[in-house]
Amino acid sequence: MNSIALPTRRVARQPLVPDAILGTLVFVAAETMFFVGMISAFTISRSQALPGTWPMPGQPTLPVASTAFNTAALLLSGVLVLVAQRLFSRGNLWARRVLAVAWALGAVFVILQGAEWAALLKQGLTMTSSRLGAFFYLLVGTHALHAVGALIALGWTWLQMSKGRLSQGLFFGSQVFWYFVVLMWPVLYLRVYF
Repeated sequence: MNSIALPTRRVARQPLVPDAILGTLVFVAAETMFFVGMISAFTISRSQALPGTWPMPGQPTLPVASTAFNTAALLLSGVLVLVAQRLFSRGNLWARRVLAVAWALGAVFVILQGAEWAALLKQGLTMTSSRLGAFFYLLVGTHALHAVGALIALGWTWLQMSKGRLSQGLFFGSQVFWYFVVLMWPVLYLRVYF
């Protein structure tokens, strides 16, 4: 008996995790490992310094107090991104304004960190002045690059929200990236500045 093969129709399945979200999570996991490696190198270098040589005499001290203000601005920004996402999921029009304030606070953080760098450079802390200088600019600079990238993502999110074309997936992806920046900073601040 001959059987007739009927054409089969493939049904497209929705992935469990949308591509934008999965990509962001993989990126954040890889970057977390990258930062853990740099922080470990910093910790080992600092622990092997002879007494009285960390930081080197004559090098400026890191501005703990003013950076605490920057840190508070960044942490508040992270809270506001969460608030904006919740408002957006409910269709509340305030989501756009709250996200704009969160973005502005993140920009303030980056600008104030840049001003801090300029002041430290004028005081003689450079990449080549000491191991502290090298690690400071490497760790904090890498974080600053991530902060700028995450600000671009948040800005794109705000723009899409303003146009009425923002998906939950895009918002979640930029939100995860921003949380990575926000939550990595206190670790760096406590490890490098103290």
